[in-house]
Amino acid sequence: MRTAVFKSYENGFYIFWFENGEELAFEELHPRVLKQFDLKHDERFIDQNFRITFVENADGDDVIYRVESLKPI
Repeated sequence: MRTAVFKSYENGFYIFWFENGEELAFEELHPRVLKQFDLKHDERFIDQNFRITFVENADGDDVIYRVESLKPI
C-alpha cells in the first residue's frame, strides 16, 4: 500500500501522484472502489490523499494499471 494524491480524471484515466513524485494513470478501478468513490464526477476527491493498492497487468506490449483499493487519509 502506497500513499498517493488523486489529481484528476482525464480521457478515461484516473491520475494519481505518488509521494516519490511519480505520476500514474489508472485505466481501471476495482468495482468496489467505483462504488465507494465517484472519482469521475465528484470534485471533492481532487487533491485528496489516499492509501492505494494497485496491480499492473501486461497485455502484450500494453500495461494496464488497476486500482484494487483506496482508503482516504
